[in-house]
Amino acid sequence: MSDVTRPLTVLIAAMGGEGGGVLMNWIVNAAISKGFPVQATSIPGVAQRTGATTYYIEMWPEQVEGTWPVFSLSPATGEVDVMISTELVEGSRALTNGYITPDRTTLIGSTHRVYLTLEKMGMGDGRLDDKMLYAALKKNAKNAVMFDAAEIAQREGTIINAVMLGALAGSGALPFEPEAFTSAIEEEGKAVKANLAGFNAGLEMAKAGGSELAGDPAKRELTKKAMWEVENKVEIDFPEAVQDILQHGVRRLSDYQDAGYARYYLERLEPFKDKDPDLLREVARHLAIRMSYEDIIRVAQAKVRSARFERIQGELRADPADPYHVTEFFKPGLQEVSDLLPPSLARRLLSWGATSGKLKSLHWGMEVKTTTVWGFVRVKFLSSLKWWRPKSYRWAVEQAAIDSWLALVTQATSVSTELALEVTELARLIKGYGSTHQRGTSNYQRIVVDLVTPLVSEPSPDGPSRIRQAREAALIDPDGKALDEALTPAAASAPLAAE
Repeated sequence: MSDVTRPLTVLIAAMGGEGGGVLMNWIVNAAISKGFPVQATSIPGVAQRTGATTYYIEMWPEQVEGTWPVFSLSPATGEVDVMISTELVEGSRALTNGYITPDRTTLIGSTHRVYLTLEKMGMGDGRLDDKMLYAALKKNAKNAVMFDAAEIAQREGTIINAVMLGALAGSGALPFEPEAFTSAIEEEGKAVKANLAGFNAGLEMAKAGGSELAGDPAKRELTKKAMWEVENKVEIDFPEAVQDILQHGVRRLSDYQDAGYARYYLERLEPFKDKDPDLLREVARHLAIRMSYEDIIRVAQAKVRSARFERIQGELRADPADPYHVTEFFKPGLQEVSDLLPPSLARRLLSWGATSGKLKSLHWGMEVKTTTVWGFVRVKFLSSLKWWRPKSYRWAVEQAAIDSWLALVTQATSVSTELALEVTELARLIKGYGSTHQRGTSNYQRIVVDLVTPLVSEPSPDGPSRIRQAREAALIDPDGKALDEALTPAAASAPLAAE
């Protein structure tokens, strides 16, 4: 061997269905075609989005005569030349483990998100800060090619591994010309056309510098705004700073109910139009969510969308002619049924349920196969009941609660924008349906009665911080013990924790 002192190392972190093993084989076959000694190993990940499967490759970057080098079976901290991550948090996980270093590592990473189980479990917004993760990866890699590879894969009709291979080729991190990789794809002989399309798209993205090829965001937002205003007959005449949020809100509520409901959303925001832009933005965001509350109709809408079946078929990697079954599990209770009834009838039924003890104990378990005609028709019928929703008990309750919340935010603005923002954020407590909704509503009412109402009447400099602490306590502990402590007089007089 010559004076080359070490092998090139490649670590891949990929989730199920993304073809991480195939990506590994393409790289290995490219190395073999060059006559390079190479070795690859894989370590299975775990289910429920708590870790990706990792694939590790070591290769000697030149042909060898005689004794071959001895390769390691697993990566070593600080000694990875190329890190390929098919999702933003997987790249961040690799950074935390020491596999991305500023003196050595080229990062090929997708910026899209598949949320972790812990993120989904949060009672509030449990999502990690994508911008912070992105900045940390860009800062700590020697070179970084980062873009939304999932979006490109979907556009090209392939899976993400081909896009990542193209980005790897475009980065120049390995001593292979692009033809070595395309030959590996062709020799494998599976979905060659689609994989080559994904490869070329990833290659061009890397050559263009990653995210810079995403296009002009301002033009894209303008196009979407025009499209929604034409399709939904809803004119969004609000400041530019909140256009993106309002566009999402209009689209969400037009789908949830109709264009008239979307216009009502904008009418409700009119009193905040000339207020602080940050306040308007937060009120708009939470109002859109509250006005599209979860009910049986909403669940049914999501279950029968054609895009959902297309996604499932894609995840199964099934051909259009391949049979598969989707079974939906429902367990509505007395509360969910009452929510759909006329208000007067619902109140009588809920009163009976509370008196008899059936409100919490009476449920109907159902398994419905939406891939059968009868099963699909049953769920589709539920989704078609949007016209009935404004006549239902839940609608009356939710609209009254929303109006009260907006009135409270308006009162808080007379004190300060900071206080109004904290009152706005209390909407995070109210979500879901059944016991989750009841618990969140109860916590919301406690904070309003014990903190917000007194602070609106008698403002205090520490008022916003006290509301924030109470809200976070309610989100952390669903049983309410942390909120009990936050609302005690001792907590109010104690020094505030560092923000």
